[in-house]
This record gives sequence, C-alpha cells and structure tokens, in this order.
Amino acid sequence: MCGIVGYVSVSGSIDREKITAMAAAISHRGPDDAGCLVESGVGFGHRRLSIIDLDAGHQPMQTEDGGIWIVFNGEIYNYRDLRAELEGKYPFNTSSDTEVLLRLYQEYGAECVRKLRGMFAFAIYDHRQQELFIARDHLGQKPLYYWHGADGIAFASEIKSLLVLEPKLRAINPEALYEYLTIRIITPPRSMYKDIAKLPPGHTLRYCRGQLQVERYWELDYRDKIPGSLPDVVEQLDRQLQEAVKYHLVSDVPVGAFLSGGVDSGLIVATMSGLTGGGFDTFTGDVDYKTHSELPYARQLSDKYKTNNHVLSFKPSLVESLPDILWHLDEPSDSLSVAMYYICRLAKQHVKVILGGDGGDELFGGYDRYYGNVYASYYALLPAVMRRQLVRPLLERIPDGSWYQSVSHQAKWIDHIAAHRGSERYAKSLSYFYFSDKFKQLLYTPEFLAQVQAFDPEYSVKKYFDVAKADDVIDRMLNSDSMVRMPDHPVMILDRMSMAHGLEARAPFLDHKLAEFCARIPPKMKIKGRTRRLIQLELAKRYLPESLIFRKKQGFASPITYMLAKEFQLIYNTFLKDSRLVEENYLNGAYVSQLLQEHLSGSHDHGQRLWLICSAEIWYRLNIDNQGREGVGSLLRRAA
Repeated sequence: MCGIVGYVSVSGSIDREKITAMAAAISHRGPDDAGCLVESGVGFGHRRLSIIDLDAGHQPMQTEDGGIWIVFNGEIYNYRDLRAELEGKYPFNTSSDTEVLLRLYQEYGAECVRKLRGMFAFAIYDHRQQELFIARDHLGQKPLYYWHGADGIAFASEIKSLLVLEPKLRAINPEALYEYLTIRIITPPRSMYKDIAKLPPGHTLRYCRGQLQVERYWELDYRDKIPGSLPDVVEQLDRQLQEAVKYHLVSDVPVGAFLSGGVDSGLIVATMSGLTGGGFDTFTGDVDYKTHSELPYARQLSDKYKTNNHVLSFKPSLVESLPDILWHLDEPSDSLSVAMYYICRLAKQHVKVILGGDGGDELFGGYDRYYGNVYASYYALLPAVMRRQLVRPLLERIPDGSWYQSVSHQAKWIDHIAAHRGSERYAKSLSYFYFSDKFKQLLYTPEFLAQVQAFDPEYSVKKYFDVAKADDVIDRMLNSDSMVRMPDHPVMILDRMSMAHGLEARAPFLDHKLAEFCARIPPKMKIKGRTRRLIQLELAKRYLPESLIFRKKQGFASPITYMLAKEFQLIYNTFLKDSRLVEENYLNGAYVSQLLQEHLSGSHDHGQRLWLICSAEIWYRLNIDNQGREGVGSLLRRAA
C-alpha cells in the first residue's frame, strides 16, 4: 500500500521540490520509503508501505532504458500468476508486484488492466508516446484525484497533495456540497474542490499532448443468472469466497482481520482460519451503548477459530480526533469514519495488513431499503389521493422518535418514496434521511440554489440504476450501490482511516471476480420477503453459530451520534452557531439554528443531518479557510 503523486507539464517546467512536497503531504500512506523522479517535463513521487518484497520494490520504478515510468498504490493479488506468463519475455530485477505491472504494460499497453486482480491506482508515463496512463481498480478501493490545467495534469492519491502543488485549488465545488448534503456522498468525477476531479472506479485516464480521455473498462453484468438450486449456488459461492480470500492473504508481513461479530467479518475470519490454521490477530470494536455491543458474538468466533482477539472499548473523544479524521478524509463524510479511525489505530499496533468484510451488503442485499423499495411498490398501488389525503396526515401526527431507524421513520419513508418510480424512487430512498426535497428551500439560500439549479444531486444514483445490465429491480439497486455509494462511502472511509495509521486494509468481498459471480446470483436468493442476504446466510450456516447469523443487523457506527450526544452538542454549538457556510451564503443560518434546537430539545431526530452539516463546516474551515488541524483543534479544545 502506498501513496502516489505526479505532474506532467506541457511547458516542460517541473520543480523537483514540489513533487517531493506533494509526496510528503501523504507520508502517512507510506512511512517506510520515499522516491522521486523528475525528467523532461514529468515528475513522479511515491511513498511506500512495504508489504511485498520488503527489501526491493522501490518506486518510482522504470524500465532499463528509462522509457517507461510507474508509480503504483495497492496490491495485485495475482501478480505471481502474471509474472509466470511474462518471465520468458522480460527480465525481472525484483520480486514486487510493481515490476510485474510495469512489464504487463510493456506487453499489453492499456489493456493490462483487464489482466489484474487486486486493488490499485497506478500511473505510467511512456516517454516514447509522450502519454500518461492512469487506472483505478474495478470497485474503487484505491483513490485517485487529478487536476487538469493549462500547463498539464497532476494526480495524487489524496487531494492534499494537489493543494501543495497549487494552493489556488482551495475553492469549494457548490455542486459537490449540494450532492453531499442530499445523499451523504460525493460521486465522481466531482470532488469538494471546484477544479479537482476524481477518477471513477473501473476507469482509465489517458493524457497525451494536452488531450485528456477517460474511459470505462469494467462493469457488472447481472443478466446471465447461475442455474441450479440454492444449495448448488451456495457450494459455488463457497469456492469463490475461498479463492478470493486466498488471493487476499498474499503478503510478506503478517495479516490480521477485523472481527465485528457480524456475518461479513465472520465469514472472512472463518475462511482465513481454514486456509491458515488460525493463530492470527483479530480486532473488535466494542460499542457500549444500549444493546449495541457485539463483543459476545466476536468472542464466540475468536474462540471457535483460535484467533488472538484484541478489543477496543469504543469511547472516542471527538475533541481529540475529529480534526485529524476530517483532515485525512479530504472531503466530508459521516460517523462511520470515527469508528474506523479508532479500530484501525488499534490494529496498527499489532499488524500491517488487515482483512475486513466491506462489500457484503452490496453483493448479497444486506440493507433494509432493498426489500423496503419492493414494499413501497405494493403500497403505491393504493390510489394516490388516498395516500395523500388519508394516510399521510395520519403519519404526520406520529412523532419521529429518537432513533433514525424507528418504526415511525420507516413508515414515513415508505410513504415518501412510494410517490416515485424506478431510479427516482431508489434515489429518494437514499436521500430521505438527509436533506431531501422538503428541506431544500429551507436549508439553502436563494443565491446558492441559483448556482446549482441545473444540477441534480441524485443523478449518479439514478444513472447507475438505469444503465445497469439487469432486469430485476433488486439487481438495479445493487448495481447503483456497488458503483456509487459503496466506493464513495464505506470503501473511501476504510482507505483513508487505515492509511491514516499506515495500515493496509483489504476487502475480499470487493474482489471483482467474486463480485461478477455474485451479480449472477438470482435476486430471489438474496432478498426473500424481509430476509436479506439469504444466500450468504445459508453459507454462514456452515461456519458460524446460528445465534450470530440470525441476530438483528446493527452496524458499528450507527449509535455514535447518540452515545456521544454531549460531545456532539459541544461540536454543534462550536461550529454551527457561527457557521462559515452561513457566512458565505450557502446555508440559511436561521434554519440551521432551528434544526439544532429541534434536535437538542428531542422533538425531532436530526442527528444524521446535523452531522453532515457539521462535517462540511469543519471541512470548510480546515481546507478552504486553510485553518488546518491545529486551528480547528484549538477551537474545539477551547470550547471543551
């Protein structure tokens, strides 16, 4: 795992110190080694976290004649297979996957990405063709940002490196702010910065003589369904998961695993144990809030599979950590980042590589909203006038409750999305718990709405629903989540929070071969009535205790805004009462105050919404106002 940066200049003028400074800005991604190459209008920089071929593998790497350069972030899990194919054609000087990738490009050019099984973001400069080639992995596990200016193009693993190169890039993207507050994510090619773009997952970028071209090289196909009974498909799924985990164990350093007590991480740990014999380190976050502790379930699995389990009693201090968390994220996000920051910090004390269960929900249908959207289609059969004039007034009289997943919230959610169809309905099902349509005239100023009036903040969700190679509505929802929400929410957070501590996090469920297989599983084997992830639960029966399999899904981060209510009140009062987003005429200050008062009084649950505003507010101060971590941190400490 690493951090990469680079700049290709049309004028041929590149400051080596700038490239070095860009790489230094992301030194946390690679504390083990640093490298820089500058020549003929091209500069590449690299920070390395040594996982494979610890002694060699220094980057940037180049061919013997210096004609092709590479900087690479990630892991190619099938690099040994690929090396065996290439060894008779090219000399190899290291045992690294980086050199295999370099030789693969020499052999296949841009088509090399179709051979790769792994997580990656890499850049190759071919001096003979005067072309920069960049690729990002299939499901967006590794990040890649770029800025295309008049003098050339710059790229980096994290935005902060581009800000080092060109401080004038500190300008907010109003459309990204609008999208973030509506659906909680910022989707490619947008970033929160007006002139900085994000390369989408499964895409390549080519830049040659001032011309830039972005192309998609991979997508999921849900149409060719796997025949056979449920037990037959479970057997195939078991083999596919075994293969994916085996590839993800490739490493020259010890590998551990997250162990939440849920089905996803439980299956990963069980499979790892079968392949290794156990004895590896696992890590559990214990959320001591009401019934949310997963520690008893994690202990059952740790005992069963003989792991060395380490427990984090999760009582984070946001005053201490929030500035660091948002600085590492580069863009605002949600409370999952807090949970991941602390569990990754614990894991780094014991291992350098860790496996997790990310991606299971999107492969197998793990969210309530999948069957909820189906239920909404039945509810929509009621005449619209009856829903509007009879049911809705009754629902509006029911209090929201103090939990965003309360029955009253869910009933109002069904009523809200039933008024829409197809991709529109699915997009509304995601935005409902954030700043959906009914909030827009209240939250935003007229001036801000005028800036974004031509932009649909739900467009990306709708797009991947509509263009999905799928016939069933469940598959369309899964495709939208896999291509949009997953890479830009949990996967992005996992990358930034693990890399904040120099920890490499891998997710076997995000293996693109496994994802392709799961896309072909019939929807009826995923969602059946209110039963979610049916086929995964059937597989889990082979390896996990039934008490764990059939318990209610909780989520590690769900209770954070509630268990830390006093700290959140401090944060809200510190940042929202003198909001910079209000001062700069993006948000309506009176309505922000109203949301805050309603939440603090207990009359409404705005916890998720206030987190989004606060996260955006702190991000603005950190990055646009350039107060930095120390400036924001000192403000919090004084308030505390």
